[in-house]
Amino acid sequence: MARGLGKGINAFFPELDTKADDSVQEVSVKECRPNPYQPRKTFHADAIEELKESILQYGILQPLIVRKSIKGFEIVVGERRFRAAKEAGLNTVPVIVRDLSDEKMMELALLENLQREDLTPIEEAYAYSNLMKELKITQEELAKRLGKSRSHIANIVRLLSLPEQISALINNGELSMGHGRALLGLKDKDKIIPLVNKIRKESLNVRQVEQLIVKLNEKAPKEPKKQEKKDVFLVERESKLRDYFGTSVSIHKGKKKGKIEIEFFSDDDLERILDMLK
Repeated sequence: MARGLGKGINAFFPELDTKADDSVQEVSVKECRPNPYQPRKTFHADAIEELKESILQYGILQPLIVRKSIKGFEIVVGERRFRAAKEAGLNTVPVIVRDLSDEKMMELALLENLQREDLTPIEEAYAYSNLMKELKITQEELAKRLGKSRSHIANIVRLLSLPEQISALINNGELSMGHGRALLGLKDKDKIIPLVNKIRKESLNVRQVEQLIVKLNEKAPKEPKKQEKKDVFLVERESKLRDYFGTSVSIHKGKKKGKIEIEFFSDDDLERILDMLK
């Protein structure tokens, strides 16, 4: 098994397995470049500082995985060690050279971060979206390659349709992925920013936001009639269906019959939902 790459990564990339006869080289820090397909955009200074202190005391215990490029080496695995080594003032770092395509570099960078749980939901969404575009594959194909469910891929990618300022709040941890998914179900998009301000001001949890969105979606300005309070059982079922389908779901119950409305945003989104219904 590839050391330090996370359980299961070598199942996707057997060429990364380190072997007893692997040649570890010392290369100049100046010759190394970060992975151009690194999905993680934020490296926390505290974590790098902690790793730097460890390197100063014990050295780099595990070589970086790199590939040869026109100008030196591109880091495949071990960017945090590389950054910490630079902070520690090292001139060289130990590496193992591997021959990898751009596509494998992209997949590996994403897998390593996913297994370390290093990515924010927005970074993860961009990584999925970029992989599908570059590899020209569907959500279902990507899900199989990464060992994820299609609904997980779809729900994460849909976060990219949120306004940029809300994406930024999710990125810095002020809003959770659950908040973002709930906000996608708001029908009147003009109300999304005021609602986010309310969430932040009152520290509303995801369940409270979902309940607020249900009320906002049911609100009819032209109808002065008082809305009947929806059955708690139906509200709970709507919430579960929203989580499953990754979109707004409304259950309407009449005296003798009812209906379930599932919202979609594009032809691809409709196909995704129809596939899930199968």
